[in-house]
Amino acid sequence: MSKFKKKQNEVLPVISTASLPDIVFMLLFFFMVATVMRAHRLRVENKLPYADQVEKLDKKNLTMYIYAGKPSSRYINMGSEAKIQLNDKFADISDIKAFVLEEMKSKRDDLQPFLTTALKVDKNTNMGLVRDIKKELRAVKALKINYTTKEGKAVNNFQ
Repeated sequence: MSKFKKKQNEVLPVISTASLPDIVFMLLFFFMVATVMRAHRLRVENKLPYADQVEKLDKKNLTMYIYAGKPSSRYINMGSEAKIQLNDKFADISDIKAFVLEEMKSKRDDLQPFLTTALKVDKNTNMGLVRDIKKELRAVKALKINYTTKEGKAVNNFQ
């Protein structure tokens, strides 16, 4: 006769899944709130020109964007001439040097030679503004320039 007997018919209790939907929705709301969908809010019109020989950029994290075009309808008080947008604000030509140098400082030293400047210029923008932007980029040795376009036939630019 033993004092301790093994219980043969004991089953493990079932795990309650009642709180599982609450946890899933809590995670869903967290990621919806914490996720950034858009890096920059466009303040200028940005109808890109068409080009038939395009390539995709490999590393978008090594790209700084300069937008140029007429102010969008929300910013009509800024005038109707083409403006430059750096990140989320309007800027002057003279602000480009500081912007590029700040972007270079934010990257590691070994990645700085691979930093590319992407110009997203509206197709109706005067080329004089683009020339001035390129002149400022040359002054800070930002010589890797990418012109962002849409893929298509160049003839579509005249429509």
